[in-house]
Amino acid sequence: MDSVILKTAIRFLFPLLLLSSVFLFLRGHNEPGGGFVGGLVASGAIALYAMAHHVAAARRVLRVSPRVLIGSGLLLSLSCGVAPLLFGRPFLTGLWMKVATKGLGEIHLGTPLLFDLGVYCVVTGVSLVFVFSLLEE
Repeated sequence: MDSVILKTAIRFLFPLLLLSSVFLFLRGHNEPGGGFVGGLVASGAIALYAMAHHVAAARRVLRVSPRVLIGSGLLLSLSCGVAPLLFGRPFLTGLWMKVATKGLGEIHLGTPLLFDLGVYCVVTGVSLVFVFSLLEE
């Protein structure tokens, strides 16, 4: 599609959509959102970019193959499920650690956040495989 209006709009919408995707991903730990919704918003942003600037340009912006995103997301989610087994806990039990930072204080990081990151990667990768294959036809 060769639309000046779409190319101009995506110049402003693309960073906003990616930022809202990260916001939804981080918000989903305690409230609605998370890896699934954040991944859909990210893939929607990249799909809009692909419609405005063609699939090859969108692949260059993504810098990683969608299939690599799927594989790494699955591996990350699986490792977050298996990690508690090494400590004698049940599968998918949350493991937490405290990280002290300057300015933010103590941050609690855990395997649920990494599991959500894996879901984010899988959803983004699967959605983009579908979108890219449809747009390349």
